[in-house]
Amino acid sequence: MVDVLAGFLVGLVVGLTGVGGGALMTPILVLLFGVAPATAVGTDLWFAAITKIVGGAIHGQRGGVDWQVARRLWSGSLPAALGTLAWLHAAGARGPVDATITYVLGAVLLATAAAMAFKSRLHAWGSRLRVREPGRFLRWQPAATVAAGALLGFLVTLTSIGAGALGAVMLLYLYPLRMVPARLVGTDIVHAVPLTLVAGAGHLAMGNVNLTLLGMLLLGSVPGVALGSMASGKVSEALLRNAIALVIALVGLKLVV
Repeated sequence: MVDVLAGFLVGLVVGLTGVGGGALMTPILVLLFGVAPATAVGTDLWFAAITKIVGGAIHGQRGGVDWQVARRLWSGSLPAALGTLAWLHAAGARGPVDATITYVLGAVLLATAAAMAFKSRLHAWGSRLRVREPGRFLRWQPAATVAAGALLGFLVTLTSIGAGALGAVMLLYLYPLRMVPARLVGTDIVHAVPLTLVAGAGHLAMGNVNLTLLGMLLLGSVPGVALGSMASGKVSEALLRNAIALVIALVGLKLVV
């Protein structure tokens, strides 16, 4: 029942704020459940893929997805995911791989916390550049988007984290005028679906997925997401985001220090 409760709590946070899924679930599996880092990553990738398929379908039907931006992200993220899986398979030895995952996981958690805390400032910075130098900004925008996708593909495949909060901040910086809130969320989620499926399939092939645990987590997350979505307008989202960022930062420090 503890795993169902964990799924419920993470789903609740995602429903309330739209972020925090992987950044909370993977550390919970590693630190509280004692799951090996590689297995925690593989299990969380499938947890994210299944939950985001539903969300992505809804956003797609509502027209809340910028497909051009999504394709640019996939051009970088999917090859990077395949390359990272090939490296993990070649590395073989579980101990060194788990140690690497743990350290990078901590670093990505710290980056995610910073992204959540300074999201508005980064958006404002991107907006100023877009307005002051529109020609130059638009010229490097496609290549920068592919590069951002490649970074996300590597991070998500290695740690299962990055497609949510980090991806959203990158899109806000790269497309400060184009990414209105609804389109930002939809594009971020839709980009994550094939990425998490490809990365999750690779981890499944390497035996890094606990299917029983995955089922229990999903059993709790579905009502959690539903409840959080219904209550999202009744709580302070900014306060919740800052609280989550603080928790993520503390967990990240624990993993890297």
